[in-house]
Amino acid sequence: MEYIAAQFEMADAICHVLHTAIQTIYPKYYPKEVVEFFCRHHSREHILDGIASGHMGVLVLDGTIAGTGCFDGNHITGVYVLPRYQKQGCGSYILDCLETKISRYADTAVLDASLSAVFLYERRGYKTTGHGILELENDVRLVYEIMEKRLSI
Repeated sequence: MEYIAAQFEMADAICHVLHTAIQTIYPKYYPKEVVEFFCRHHSREHILDGIASGHMGVLVLDGTIAGTGCFDGNHITGVYVLPRYQKQGCGSYILDCLETKISRYADTAVLDASLSAVFLYERRGYKTTGHGILELENDVRLVYEIMEKRLSI
């Protein structure tokens, strides 16, 4: 298992990770409008912006891009793992790497947690500090937890 900086030639594989995870996991928690919103949000252009920022990485496992993570400042903006690699410590490994990078210049990490990931973050010491609501089409609301963790420096 290795977490490395994302490269532009990895954009299609990263898109595959994001969309596969979203389309497999999110329908268990959210209506289709939310799933579609996340897939649109994680467009190829958005991924290329993340790669260009230098703050996006990929988890390589058995020669496959199995997961991805990204941050902006002290805000973890995404952690996604292909479903077949979930529950094997991959998400925790990505979080370890992101938290280490953030801890170099910040005391806390913050993130917006999907309903499917709240328990993972709680087990890692994140605390809910608020709730977010985003109004989508067809009177659908995306509800998420705003979470924070003090980092050891």
